[in-house]
This record gives sequence, C-alpha cells and structure tokens, in this order.
Amino acid sequence: MTIQRALISVSNKQGAVDLARALRALKIEILSTGGTALLLRDAGIPVIEVANFTGFPEMLDGRVKTLHPKIHGGILARRDLRSHTDAMAMHGISPIDLVVVNLYPFRETIANPECTLEDAIENIDIGGPAMVRSAAKNHRHVAVLTDPADYKPVLSELKKGKGNLSDATRFRLAVKAFSHTAEYDGAIANYLSGIEAGPGFDGYPQRLHLAFTKHQGLRYGENPHQSGAFYRELRMAEGVLSQYRQLQGKELSYNNIADSDAAWDCVRGLADGACVIVKHANPCGVALGARPLEAYQAAFATDPTSAFGGIIAFNRTVDDATVAALLGQFVEVLIAPEYTPAALEALATKGNIRVLQVPLGQGHNGWDMKRVGGGLLVQTPDTLSLNEGALRVVTRTQPTPQQMTDLRLAFHVAHYVKSNAIVFCSQGRTLGIGAGQMSRVDSTRIARRKAEDAGLSLKGSVAASDAFFPFRDGLDVIAEAGISAIIQPGGSLKDNEVIAAADEHGLAMVFTGIRHFRH
Repeated sequence: MTIQRALISVSNKQGAVDLARALRALKIEILSTGGTALLLRDAGIPVIEVANFTGFPEMLDGRVKTLHPKIHGGILARRDLRSHTDAMAMHGISPIDLVVVNLYPFRETIANPECTLEDAIENIDIGGPAMVRSAAKNHRHVAVLTDPADYKPVLSELKKGKGNLSDATRFRLAVKAFSHTAEYDGAIANYLSGIEAGPGFDGYPQRLHLAFTKHQGLRYGENPHQSGAFYRELRMAEGVLSQYRQLQGKELSYNNIADSDAAWDCVRGLADGACVIVKHANPCGVALGARPLEAYQAAFATDPTSAFGGIIAFNRTVDDATVAALLGQFVEVLIAPEYTPAALEALATKGNIRVLQVPLGQGHNGWDMKRVGGGLLVQTPDTLSLNEGALRVVTRTQPTPQQMTDLRLAFHVAHYVKSNAIVFCSQGRTLGIGAGQMSRVDSTRIARRKAEDAGLSLKGSVAASDAFFPFRDGLDVIAEAGISAIIQPGGSLKDNEVIAAADEHGLAMVFTGIRHFRH
C-alpha cells in the first residue's frame, strides 16, 4: 500500500514537524486542522486545511471539523471493493492513507486538583477517536499513528519501501490505536463514574477500567511451568519500582520483580540511610547506617542464611566499598537510586547480577489489586505511617529515646513482613524476623530462633508486632527472650491482660492504633 495522503491532527505535537517534513519529502500530501496546521505552516511545510479539503468550515468552537464524509469516507473506504471506489468517485472523496492523531489531554486535565467538570468535558475528544478507530478498522488500506515513539520507525520503513508500509506494520499500529482509544475511554468512564456517584462516592467506580502497558516478557512466572509478563501503569507514581532502569544482569523473572518491589517499598520509606535485604517477599535483614557499607553489613548479619540469593536495596548511592562487600555473597538483584562509577565498574565483573536504578520518591499505586477466582479485590494501598501524636505508652515503664527510635524502625519493618509478623530490633538494625505464620506465637519463636542462629543477643532489644496480641502468650515468649520494649497496634479484647503481662515483665509497651496486615 503506497501512502499518498496523510491527515495530521495532534494534541501532543512532539515530533510532528519532523514527521510532516519527512512525509513531504516523500511527496505525501498533508491535511491538517487548527493548531497543528498552524504549527506546520509556520515551519514552512505545505498543508491543506481540512476545511478547504471538505468544503465545510470548522464550527462549534472546533467541536466539528473532521466529522465529515470526505474525511471518514477517505479513511474507511476499502480500495479493493469496486462499490467503495465507485462511491468515492461519485462523491468526490479522495483516499486518506495515513492518519496521525493523538487525543485531547483528558487524563492530564483531570490530574489537576483544580479541574472542574466543565474543564474535563471540554477535554473529551470526539473527532480524534472516531478517526483513529476508522483508520484502525481499515488497517488493510490505512495506517494510523497515535504514538510519537512510532514516527521514526514508520518513516524509516516508508523510506525503504518507497512510500509503502507492510501489512504487519499496519496491523501492529491498528492494535496500538485500539488500545489507545480504549484507555482513553476508560479514563473518561472512571472519572465520570465518580461524578455520577455524587457526594457519597467512595472512590471506587461502578465499572473499573484499568490500563497497563506491557513492559517486558518474563523468563517464567512464579514457577518455571508458568509464563509471565510485567506491565506498567500508564501513569507511574513517583519513585515506584516500575520506574527502574536495568543497568546490567540477566533478564528479570516474575519473582525477581515481586521481591524487588517489596525491598524497594521498605527501604525508600526510611528517612535515614538504610539497607533492606528481602527473600521471598519478606525482609530478612534491615539496618540503618551512616554509610551504605555499614547498613549492609548490619542487615546481612541479621540472617546470613536467608540473605543468600536475596534482593538487596539501598536508599543512598552505592559505592565501590559496598559492592566489594556484597560480592562475597550470591545476589539476585541490587537496587539503589544511584551508583558511583567505581561501583558500576566493580559490579561489571559479576555480569549476572541484575542491577536496577530507581529514582527515590514517595508515590504509591492508586489501588492495590489481588486476583481471586472470577474477580478482583481492590483496596487503597497501605501507606499510613506512624502518627507520633497517636502513639500511646500503656505500661508503667516508659521507653527510652533510643528504644523509641528502635521501636519506630521495628514497626516500619513489620509493615513489610508477611503476617503474622514479629520484628526484633536494636541500635538501628533488625536482630530477628518472624514472618507468615498462622500463629503470632510461632512468628515470635521463629524471630527469636533466627536471632540465636545468627549469634545475636536480644537482651535489651525491642520488638514490633504488625497486629495486636490476642492473648498474653506471645508477649510472654517475647519477654523470655530479653526484650525491653514492644510496639503494637492494640485493640484486642485482651489488651488489659496483655498490658498487665508487660508490666509484670517490666516491659515498656507502646500502642500505635494502626495495624499492618500483609497477605
């Protein structure tokens, strides 16, 4: 299919001038509208206004300009059907072979906190989606471009093919175009569902339209017999894992990404320099440190056995001294916001280590989602931090300032440990972590055993629980380990019994008023 005429009407004008200039160099006639036509004309590119092409002026403040038989007839007509070509000849309709359209910035408009309903409505594109869908439907005869990233490869193919695009390229562009309009309509539906619901709207649309784009295929899924892929949200939050750049290493697996997300989420939430080591989605060592090396060594010492083959994340620039230390163990993935040149040079000697660079930030997913049989569980993400004003010491013994610092760290780590979670900390580092048990007492025993196996003393350390103690037995086990203070949500029917047990053991206990179940 030889392209002889193109229609360019874009809201995002990135690359539009270069594209149009290259198309003209290939002797392709260009139709355009409004601001795009003005942009191209100012660049010295010959353009035919759509109003002149159709013989009908733009009207209703630009709402009606391309909704015309000479436009849609030129796009939708099948060149291989005699009835279509005869109808075009009878009505003076010329074929349009390439449609370059992207849509009014609806999502960008509603992202503005000051956006009104009127602003949103005026940024709903009508003619654009109609042209995109028309061209995509007729992809056997028409090419459609909706993404500036496709301009260069399409131009390259046009030049090599002397104005021709392959069937495969036109089909690929059509699939992308239908995805583009589906995402656009989904954003509109989600927004308007909230408006329709009125003042009592709970933030969850009646019909939820989700839009993700495939970033990469994966070696396999959670297990080798499962396939997998990684999708990014169209609008990524600041600082989340999906913004990663892989600097070196083997292809990421499903589990690599899941575990990396857990590690990065935990480490980026700490204000001080820190290292987090994760294994099977659970932190197995967390520590603060003035230098990354100090933080790494303390985190690794929590549970050296589990750290083997783990994910290591830092919230500060990684230097060569830190790399020299961690290269002594098997590392699956290393994550940091920055690396020194010397660190990257040292890492290059271990080419299989997956090295990710992720910008720091405190953005979060709009929703957390979990697939269940035949449905989807949706919730807001667990981003609630400790409210210092809500912390309540409920025992006779008061925690010291150092204990309070360690209690905050322990509770932060417990937030990222699978429930039931128990975390022991001292002097800015974890000493033992118990995760994922059906009984909180068992998690406590596991955390204690982990510390003993690593040769770490729990005497005088602190503990955190992700949820309340339903009975005093868990507290008794903690006290036997030599813990001096504990932080927990509170809220159990047995709180008085648990507080009495803490007083009996001479422990300081702080209630947070919030829990962090993680399933």
